[in-house]
Amino acid sequence: MTDKIRIIVADDHECVRAGVKRLLQAVPHIEIVGEGRDAHTLAELLDTRECDIVVTDISMPGLDGGSNVVSLLRRVLRGRTHPAVVVLTMICRAHMLSGLLHLGVSAIVDKRDTTAALLDAIETALAGDVYLSEHVRIEMETTDTPPQLRASDLSAREWEIFQLYVQGFAVHQIAKRLRRSGKTISTQKRTAMRKLGLETESDLIDYARQIGLI
Repeated sequence: MTDKIRIIVADDHECVRAGVKRLLQAVPHIEIVGEGRDAHTLAELLDTRECDIVVTDISMPGLDGGSNVVSLLRRVLRGRTHPAVVVLTMICRAHMLSGLLHLGVSAIVDKRDTTAALLDAIETALAGDVYLSEHVRIEMETTDTPPQLRASDLSAREWEIFQLYVQGFAVHQIAKRLRRSGKTISTQKRTAMRKLGLETESDLIDYARQIGLI
């Protein structure tokens, strides 16, 4: 390979970022083009740096006061062209791991796995395939996971309403916040649920948990 793989690394723990950078910089055909400590800095890097792969944690400060980067990754992965995403995480709940795949991430590597797993994940993601490290694979194989649902099917406004609703906002509160009628918000909420194959409020909350929103 003559062209270098351009990578952005994001994690809110400086020691983890340093370790990942040191590992990747030892590979001749890899170039680190940026590092982020939260969703905000990661978003800025994605807007200003060209990259092929994003290696990122999930559980770090999100946008608008959120506790993870799920919303940012969904926005990125819905783009017509986008970098492949490799999630480096300590999450070991199968429903959340499954949710990450349905968002469109290319690879999930458990931080307990070997450094070789991260390198394998990057190469696999670059080839357009899906990679799960050993701990991730075992967890998903031994646990019954919810049906595969796709948050990418929602429009930007439907996704916004979905997020606000699972955060505890009532329909009339969302309507006031977005300057829309309550009827419009209710319709878009029902449309979002239909696209995701969700029939009840309980299904909606379970799915939000699945992809790490609550």
